[in-house]
Amino acid sequence: MYKILIIEDNPDIVANIYAFFEPKGFELDNAHNGISGLTLAANNRYDVILLDVMLPGMDGTKLCKKLREELHNKTPVLMLTARDTILDKVAGFDSGADDYLVKPFSLIELESRIKALIRRHQDEHFEHSLAVGPLSLNANEHTIRREGTSLKLTPTGFKILETLMNASPRVVSKSELEEKVWGEDIPSSDALRTHMHSVRVQVDKPFARPMIMTMPGVGYQIVDPDKVNRPDFIGE
Repeated sequence: MYKILIIEDNPDIVANIYAFFEPKGFELDNAHNGISGLTLAANNRYDVILLDVMLPGMDGTKLCKKLREELHNKTPVLMLTARDTILDKVAGFDSGADDYLVKPFSLIELESRIKALIRRHQDEHFEHSLAVGPLSLNANEHTIRREGTSLKLTPTGFKILETLMNASPRVVSKSELEEKVWGEDIPSSDALRTHMHSVRVQVDKPFARPMIMTMPGVGYQIVDPDKVNRPDFIGE
């Protein structure tokens, strides 16, 4: 039985989610504002949190950021919102969200995304460490460091980086990367690009030389900046 926390102030949406998921055996909690939602998330264990962006008391982006940075809570977060621009999605992912679903949405799609998030979260506890140049990743401890600086990524961003580091110095195609990260439940076409932007903000932006390279029309590669100087690759 999976346990889901719904933080949503629209009672019709909450009622529809309850009506769809309870007969399937899901256990549901809900909060109608950000403050009570954060309290429930802090004091209970959930498999997934469904989080509206526009909430009274505390908006979803701020709530998610507090959840990740102050409470160190790694529960997968799926944001529900009417905002669908790239900038809105980047803001959501940068706050710590793992997936993004635009209203109105299909309950069947919502279920598929919830199950995909749960599977990925359960598969995230690996027992190995990776290193590419000054970048290191400890999958068992779920930590990332570059040049002595600790980096923070969402579970999806962590999986993207781990996949690139596992393959390094090979170029990973867009389709292969999507399959490694999402399996058969690949989200919208711009999801990978949005997550890659968030990964780059952490891994490359604070440092002098980029490590994540894009080969246009082919895919992505992570490289040791001390060993590679390829004019046909671009960092963004």
